[in-house]
Amino acid sequence: MKRIVIVVLLVAVAGVAGVVRSSVGSVAELRGLVSHRNAADVRQEIRQTYELAPGARVELAGLNGAVKIETSDTKTAEIYIERTASCQEALDRRKVTIEADAKGLRIRGEKSDDAGFFSRLFGPSASERTTLKLPREIALNAKGVNGSFITGDIDGAVEISGVNGRVQVGSAAGSATFNGINGNMVVGLKSVGQDGVTLSGINGNIELQLGADVNADFDARGMNGRVISELPNVSIDREKRGKFWARIGSGGAGITAKGINGNIRFTRGAGETATVD
Repeated sequence: MKRIVIVVLLVAVAGVAGVVRSSVGSVAELRGLVSHRNAADVRQEIRQTYELAPGARVELAGLNGAVKIETSDTKTAEIYIERTASCQEALDRRKVTIEADAKGLRIRGEKSDDAGFFSRLFGPSASERTTLKLPREIALNAKGVNGSFITGDIDGAVEISGVNGRVQVGSAAGSATFNGINGNMVVGLKSVGQDGVTLSGINGNIELQLGADVNADFDARGMNGRVISELPNVSIDREKRGKFWARIGSGGAGITAKGINGNIRFTRGAGETATVD
């Protein structure tokens, strides 16, 4: 019996010793996190330039900070990213990767695999402010942006999802999808493509600035808000609570809205004048 008790005690002691040894790195890591919280800010600038073919696909993902995009009639993509953190260690815990060729541009922010467990959980996080100058003729896909997202005119498909901040699109000409936005939205629609426009899971007010020649059918379900029009060529019907239908102009491609916690307002796009027959 005594031998059994001694064996159990030895096993327990060995286990405790193993835990202590394995936690030394974690304790040191925590001490490092605390000591760096009052360190001076560090920053890094990324500047790159690429040539894109017309209709190239631009993808942005996992960016921890505001995004601003200027568009024009050009083939050149200019990238400027300002990364900041409280210390170099925090800056190193995140990385921004950029991949590009003539057919597309991909910018992704993510946590480094080298970061320790406590660093990932409690460590200060780096952020990045992204400014892009892009061709107008592109397909734009953005997801997972923790900050405002503002872009100029896009002559191609637009997909924006998972944004924690305000979203503004100068104008879109084609299909457009907006999903999981936590903030107000202002979206210009120069035209509505065959695949239509989809709005879902938006926590904020939405202003749709319609071009003078836009003809579409609008259908909204599960809305916690109102649908309002400042345009004479839009007729709105409310079938029941949370459900709206509207005809814009002579009707056509669909604009659908689902799960909107806010109001939707139709206005005339800047500089647009309705045609007179």
